[in-house]
Amino acid sequence: MEKENSTKDNHHDLDAIYLFNEGTLYDSYTTLGCNKVDKGYKFTVWAPHAQAVYLIGDFNAWSEHDEMELIEDTGFFTLTDERAEEGHHYKYKIIQADGTSAYKVDPYAYEFEVRPKDASVVKDLPNKKWSDGLWMANRKRREIYNRPLNIYEVHLSSWKHHEDGSWYSIKDLENELIPYVKEMGYTHIEFMPLMEHPLDASWGYQATGFYALSSKFGTIEDFQDFVEAAHQANIGVIMDWVPGHFNRNSYALAYYDGTPQFEYADKNRADNLGWGTLNFDLGKSQVRSFLISNALFWIEQFHLDGLRVDAVSNMLYLDYDIGEWTPNDEGTNINKEGVEFIQLLNKKVFERHPDVLMMAEESTAWEKVTHPVHEGGLGFNYKWNMGWMNDTLRFFEMDPLDRKNHFNLITFSFMYTFNENYLLPFSHDEVVHGKKSLMHKMFGDRYNQFAGLRTLETYRMMHPGKKLEFMGSEYGQFLEWRFDEGLEWNNLEDPANAKHLEFTKQLNHFYKEHRALWELDHHPAGIEILDADNPEESVLYFIRQGNNPRDFLIVLCNFVPVERQHVRIGLPYKGQYEEVWNTEMEQLGGTWTQSQGVLKTETIPAHGKDYSTEVILPALSVVVLKPKRVYGVKK
Repeated sequence: MEKENSTKDNHHDLDAIYLFNEGTLYDSYTTLGCNKVDKGYKFTVWAPHAQAVYLIGDFNAWSEHDEMELIEDTGFFTLTDERAEEGHHYKYKIIQADGTSAYKVDPYAYEFEVRPKDASVVKDLPNKKWSDGLWMANRKRREIYNRPLNIYEVHLSSWKHHEDGSWYSIKDLENELIPYVKEMGYTHIEFMPLMEHPLDASWGYQATGFYALSSKFGTIEDFQDFVEAAHQANIGVIMDWVPGHFNRNSYALAYYDGTPQFEYADKNRADNLGWGTLNFDLGKSQVRSFLISNALFWIEQFHLDGLRVDAVSNMLYLDYDIGEWTPNDEGTNINKEGVEFIQLLNKKVFERHPDVLMMAEESTAWEKVTHPVHEGGLGFNYKWNMGWMNDTLRFFEMDPLDRKNHFNLITFSFMYTFNENYLLPFSHDEVVHGKKSLMHKMFGDRYNQFAGLRTLETYRMMHPGKKLEFMGSEYGQFLEWRFDEGLEWNNLEDPANAKHLEFTKQLNHFYKEHRALWELDHHPAGIEILDADNPEESVLYFIRQGNNPRDFLIVLCNFVPVERQHVRIGLPYKGQYEEVWNTEMEQLGGTWTQSQGVLKTETIPAHGKDYSTEVILPALSVVVLKPKRVYGVKK
């Protein structure tokens, strides 16, 4: 029985339905889901093996009699209800393939009830009049590869808590996080996933509503306003995006019509045992329409500056998970459909938005992650350098006496650093699950821990590649990150933590002010190694170079707590150099009260150069020299 105020729609967009089923409908959220029409709202859902679908909600007193119309043999069900109003709750009652009933959310809902409730909410997609035109225009003009990129990674609900223990909303963060990030000198904020998810312990990586901002954070409008405010403050916004797998709760996408619909039919490929989730069937055309539309939805509706694509390795390999796995038709472990999906995703995103960031969290040695698809690459423009991260952190956790025996952990990255467009991350994954905070990883007593952390952070900033740091590391929080509590901001009552916050602020601004640290990040001309063959003393010297020959910095790293005096450093030009950075200066947390000032060259060859000077390398430090007045530099 059908209510008189709900109607079956005879005017269907069959072209859009055809494209969705072909896997090429990249704005599918304007066809599926709940969309406003002249009278009421039109509800459309894809459930190809359902026997019937009923629309139930506040607008029909949750009656189970409003049967939706099956549009020919497309797998689409639709119904227009004139009584539906914005703010009403609703679900779909699916008569599944085997005749059993299941109550499901709308996969395309823009809003959900606040947890633990789970109904979809009737919501108009905002038609925002944006005021970030200058930022968006500049983004189109600037080449991302030769610009500074220093990201502050944030888990929204644990950056800060109110005094009563409640988490900050998006609105709260707009007022506090954006000014903080600007003052600290970061260029971008990256949020861990913001989509609707039922379990805080998943950190947002197990989504149930891919087109909705999590109800605990605020509304779509709130997040649009946040991004706009960030752009007006000259801060970019990136979000973690999870296209590989989804939450297996029965009310959401899992076996939506009673059959493998969004997930693989092969249980070995569908079940993600390690994460307790279900893997998307990336070879299915409709799933491709759903996911690529979703990437473009977040980029276009929220003016996001990029997506960090989570768990790329899980999409590339059939045996990435624990347990049994099914080989491909050639008997190997490569997920061919996953590779094709990733390439298609990046092609379609960059066709519309060549100026955004598509960053791969890919933890293996897969080749050409950041090479164009037409060259056989995956098509991302950045890859997290997990190898560098793991090697570097392992080195800094060691007893300094043993570092000379493992010096290759520091130098090996120079062998491959230009194979991909790399970003150097110290992310949330490295400060949780017993891995200890960055501060706690450092060897020695408290003073040496801070000295080690200053050395680690400066070395990362001097190394080729863009940067990312997880919240709390900027002031040396000792405790591990805990997703259900705010950061330990009271640490800043300790002068050592306060000085480390000032150190990070000055380092971030130093990075932005020196073109040598980002103009040639992805070109071998951007670095010249002076000495990487002194493991006995555990020192490393190199030059970072910008486009202009006069834009260069001499970087001197001492990775052990032993002061080195009378150190002769080869220099490319005759003249004067000045010390512009020293991690042991008192205002940064060290003990030095006076810098080494201006240093004159001598005509004494060193490190393959005709000129050199002598410096002191403080214990466990990084010293940076800059040309002050030099001769013979080509313009």
